[in-house]
Amino acid sequence: SEVSVSWRPSAEFAGNVYRGEGILPASPQDVWECIKPVAGGPRTKWDQNVKGFEVVEAVSDTVSVCRTTTPSAFMRIISPREFVDVVLVKQYEDGTMLSAATNAEHPLCPPQPNFVRGFNYPCGCFCIPLPGEPDRTQLLSFFQTDLGGYLPQAVVDSFFPASIAGFYSNLTKAVKALKA
Repeated sequence: SEVSVSWRPSAEFAGNVYRGEGILPASPQDVWECIKPVAGGPRTKWDQNVKGFEVVEAVSDTVSVCRTTTPSAFMRIISPREFVDVVLVKQYEDGTMLSAATNAEHPLCPPQPNFVRGFNYPCGCFCIPLPGEPDRTQLLSFFQTDLGGYLPQAVVDSFFPASIAGFYSNLTKAVKALKA
């Protein structure tokens, strides 16, 4: 599938908000199965930017505090990161599924050694059903991440668009494998 990636300066911090949009060849339920923020879910297997994912605290059926770790990236210029976020999942009447998150502090999740603490500003993914096309899903994603540490903005700016395109490509492969 093709993905469109765009960005503009963030109103939240001194970086950019990135928008990814693409049509995936799978039902919204299959796409959601691959991206939903749950411990033990498939995302750590297919998403090259997610090494670990854990639920620190389940606040309710739809809200949780989660810790995500990432491997080093960009030829190891970017060290492993960790993010602690409050995450909301929601399903709308039209079948759209949403995962939205923003950074949080949590007493059970202090900064860990060997990781740089990054911060996700309001971000999320929408799995949107396409009317009359049950085996295709529009995925709309927004990322505005402060990777933390001392990375030059030029490194961050060159990393994110390719990373988002890779996210869509790897997700497409994951949903095809799920259906196989």
